[in-house]
Amino acid sequence: MTGLEPTNLAAKDMAPGASLPRVIVAMSGGVDSSLAAALLVERGLEVVGVTMHLAGDSSRCCSLEDADDARRVAETLGIRFYVANYTEMFQREVIDVFADEYLAGRTPIPCVACNKKFKFDYLMERAEIFGARGVATGHFARITQDPGSGRFELRRPRDLQKDQTYFLFQLDQKQLSKTLFPLGELTKKEVRERARRLGLRTADKPESQEICFVPQGDYAEVVEAIRPEAAERGGEIVNGQGAVMGRHGGVHRYTVGQRHGLGISSGERLYVIRLDAEARQVVVGGESELAAEGAEISEVNWIAGAPPNQPIRARVQIRHRHAGADATLYPLPGNTVRVEFDEPVKAVSPGQAAVFYECGPFDDDPGQRVLGGGWIRG
Repeated sequence: MTGLEPTNLAAKDMAPGASLPRVIVAMSGGVDSSLAAALLVERGLEVVGVTMHLAGDSSRCCSLEDADDARRVAETLGIRFYVANYTEMFQREVIDVFADEYLAGRTPIPCVACNKKFKFDYLMERAEIFGARGVATGHFARITQDPGSGRFELRRPRDLQKDQTYFLFQLDQKQLSKTLFPLGELTKKEVRERARRLGLRTADKPESQEICFVPQGDYAEVVEAIRPEAAERGGEIVNGQGAVMGRHGGVHRYTVGQRHGLGISSGERLYVIRLDAEARQVVVGGESELAAEGAEISEVNWIAGAPPNQPIRARVQIRHRHAGADATLYPLPGNTVRVEFDEPVKAVSPGQAAVFYECGPFDDDPGQRVLGGGWIRG
């Protein structure tokens, strides 16, 4: 069963004479979600497009301009289309949290929260209002169903260069059972080619590689705009022994693993190895000090619905684009996991997500299953 199969729709729903199953498609105004909607129309489903207006007009995605692109695609496809305004909730639940995490010395990844809360939790609530069976998105990922247990599985897509499963580890069984990823079997090149053939106006629209509400890539500026007091939270740059090496303009300006822009001189290459927000210290050290043998992961979600009852082997991805590292996972009480890497891993950053994949050749396995994931705490 592939990502193009309607895994959340019963066979009787697709039988001749049955009323068309209704599906909500999250249309961001980009080519991926546009083609996702088109593919489901081709499958004979009743598709309703919804654009979630999230981050305001200065955003590089989910803006009113993107909504207009999505609306025109919907007109081309002949489907109903709506814009849902979630700007206040997005500010409170994603942008403000992003700023507070940086001020706490952590490196946040807001795309995970955006996907979980808005593109699934809230969009599925809206799907129920519309009487829809589920939702579909333009994510590059796949859903399969284990024939023995009946459990739904999240798997990497065919196009590993566009793999977005890292951002989807919080999905649960109920959500997976009601979700479609129509692009799971396609490459990005094929997506654009098919969109061109269908005459979709978004076929050649460029995609943003940055966080939508940080259009210029200046995280510190955004944090200080949200929390003006951050600009006054300067402090010391120290080494591992506590010796003062210089001063900084706020821990929110630094991330673990950072080497450039430290503003200090030294005979060796120095990296940020730790951030102490309470003491207002940026701790630096050599490359060897940057490596970690393990990490504690909190708020863990297991895709299968329950944690394993014993330690398991896994491939752990500690940030987007990380190649993954072989490790042993030790489930602990309180929904936490202790990860012990086979080899030390550099720049394990509190605040980032750690996503667990089944063991295998990570770089060339498009069917690799996501076991779960959580948040790096130390």
